[in-house]
Amino acid sequence: MPDSASIHVMIVDDQTSIRAILRNSLAQLGIINVSERKNGKDALEHLSQNSVNLIISDFNMPEMNGLELLKAVRANPRTAKTAFIILTGEASKELVQEAVKAGVNNFLAKPYTVGKLKAAMEAVFGTIV
Repeated sequence: MPDSASIHVMIVDDQTSIRAILRNSLAQLGIINVSERKNGKDALEHLSQNSVNLIISDFNMPEMNGLELLKAVRANPRTAKTAFIILTGEASKELVQEAVKAGVNNFLAKPYTVGKLKAAMEAVFGTIV
């Protein structure tokens, strides 16, 4: 049962507005240790110098999409165990199967509610207080 203040989340999405909404949703859950990146490439650069407990990544992004980021995170021994949730508006059967094969921890469909975000995170971490 992790303390919400101890969880460091990295949001990866190319849309500034989505990052802001997600940051606000996380704050409502008591999670304030949040970093933001605009695509998978920027996220990998951040992860080369910093560690996080959870990556919440959009699927469709320029330069490196969420699935490519997931595969790169899992391929690096230093980040391989980092929790990973894909945020997507297109949860096609093929995407889900490929992401599961690559080691995704959970999915969050757009549009989401704070309750659904909490449930997705608790499915990964257990009850968040």
